[in-house]
Amino acid sequence: METNRSNLDSEMELPQDFRCPISMEVMKEPVIISTGVTYERKNIEKWFFSYKKKTCPATMQNMQNFGVTPNHTLKRLILVWQNSHHSSPSSSSSSSPLPSYKRDQMKSLLNTLGSSTPFKVNSLKKIKEIVESGDEMKLDFITLGGLDVLFQLIVQILLDCSDFMVFRACEEAFGVLQHLIVSEDQDDGNKVIELLSKPECMKSMSIVLQRGSMEARVYAITILKELAKTDFNWNVMVNEQGMGMFKSMLELASDEVSMKAGSSALQVMIKVLDSSKKSRSRAIEAGAMCTLIELLPDSNRSKCEKILLIIKLLCECADGRVAFTEHRLGIGAVSKKLFNVSEMASKICVKIFSLICSFHPTDKVLEEMMIYGAVKKIVVLLHMSGPSSMKNKVLEMFKKHGNSWSRYPCFPGELKEYLCIHGH
Repeated sequence: METNRSNLDSEMELPQDFRCPISMEVMKEPVIISTGVTYERKNIEKWFFSYKKKTCPATMQNMQNFGVTPNHTLKRLILVWQNSHHSSPSSSSSSSPLPSYKRDQMKSLLNTLGSSTPFKVNSLKKIKEIVESGDEMKLDFITLGGLDVLFQLIVQILLDCSDFMVFRACEEAFGVLQHLIVSEDQDDGNKVIELLSKPECMKSMSIVLQRGSMEARVYAITILKELAKTDFNWNVMVNEQGMGMFKSMLELASDEVSMKAGSSALQVMIKVLDSSKKSRSRAIEAGAMCTLIELLPDSNRSKCEKILLIIKLLCECADGRVAFTEHRLGIGAVSKKLFNVSEMASKICVKIFSLICSFHPTDKVLEEMMIYGAVKKIVVLLHMSGPSSMKNKVLEMFKKHGNSWSRYPCFPGELKEYLCIHGH
């Protein structure tokens, strides 16, 4: 019966007075409040007692009396309407709404969002369901001016991010936005990217990433992951919200509950850091090196490769190399991953050590590489047959620092002869 009723609601032109102004769904237990407006009981009680609101959602009138009275007359009218349409031929003709009806429904929902009603979350959830149903609905959403509506909801939190309902509407707006096509090969994709490129939108996304619910943060990082597949200009994000965005992505990467969101955050960071040196400086300021080094020991193969690549990108900056060498676990953590994860991970490890040895070869660094077994491991690469960039990097390290390492008892004797180094 519930399935039939759902289909019924989707296919029939339901009188607007039968819908709850909050949820936009047909009411089952309609109740009247002191302003004379009727709502679904559970929705208006949640508004008053969970959200602690003291206004009428539809009229925004201040209220003193929060009592509700069952609207028996309206409930009977709704039941009569449902029973009369339940027996009509159209109720069994299809189990899913027609595209034309979906389009009309989406148009109506967009009009609702554009009005002054403060309760927009449920309308956005319904739009998200429609948009998820296929590319045709995504295109219709954009054609109907949906992007402009979303933008207005998204930037509203910049004016008042303390309002719970404004914040929730912004979160759900990103939930809709994550399902839209962002391919640069299509006009609609360009429109989405153009919207996301606006500084206000990026700032709002940063706020959601930092303060939103886990679901909303996943929406935001999913959008950024899709943008990472395009030639998106990350300068706006780096210049306007660099520190905040990186801190948020690092928090997601550290979250053990949502592994998918964490992986997406690392992918986005790789793309952003690869785009400019300035982005790397911002990430270092946000504490990226410390967080990533501490995540490295317990990471699986895929996560480990991403973390190592980010560490390598950060080590291409002087500040990054300092942050890496000053962390007490830095050299040890990377040494442990060398030859223990994958060929790709090992290559990145060698690149990290090459950068450190070339630009920041302090006595402490060289000693730790020896103590934590990095030197012993990279010796193996010298025995590789044929030339390789990785072997060349190792040779260069030994030519520069072999004398220092040779003073340690555990330094291989045969290697001294190989590198023409004489012990003291």
